[in-house]
Amino acid sequence: MALDVEVPPPPELERIDPNEYEDADVVGDTDYKRDEIEALLRDGAWAEAFTEWAEETDMDERTFDIVTDLEMLRRFDFFWDSFAERVGYHAPGIPEDWKEREYHPELDSWGTVSSINAGLTELGQIVCDVLLDDYIDWETEYEAPDDLPDFE
Repeated sequence: MALDVEVPPPPELERIDPNEYEDADVVGDTDYKRDEIEALLRDGAWAEAFTEWAEETDMDERTFDIVTDLEMLRRFDFFWDSFAERVGYHAPGIPEDWKEREYHPELDSWGTVSSINAGLTELGQIVCDVLLDDYIDWETEYEAPDDLPDFE
C-alpha cells in the first residue's frame, strides 16, 4: 500500500552528540558531518528516500497526518559514524506514556503508535541507505589504537 502524500522538507539537523541517544553508540572521530549530510538531504537524498519509503510503508494518510501534526519528521537526526563508515540516525518516536500525556487527540491505540514508530524507523534506515549508496563517497582514515594486541 502506497502513501500518497507530498514529500515534506528534509529535517534541519541539530548538533547533538549521538551517544546521548539510548539507541546509538558512536566510537572515535566526532566529526559527524551534519552540514554535509544536511546539504545532501536538500540536494535530493531526502526526496528520493521519502518517495521510496512512501511506496512501501504500511502507514496510511490518517496516521501520517498525526506525524505531520506532531512535526516528527523535523526531529530526525542523521550523522556520520566514521568508525563504522556508515550513516547513523535517530528516528523520533511517540513515548510510552502517550495516553497519560494526551500526546495527540487522534492517537487512539497502541497499534497506531507502533505503526508510527516502526514507520519512522524504516524511513530513517532508507534515508541512510540512499545517502550511503547514492550520495556519500567519503573514506575514513582509521588509525588503530597503540594498545591493540599483536597476533603475528
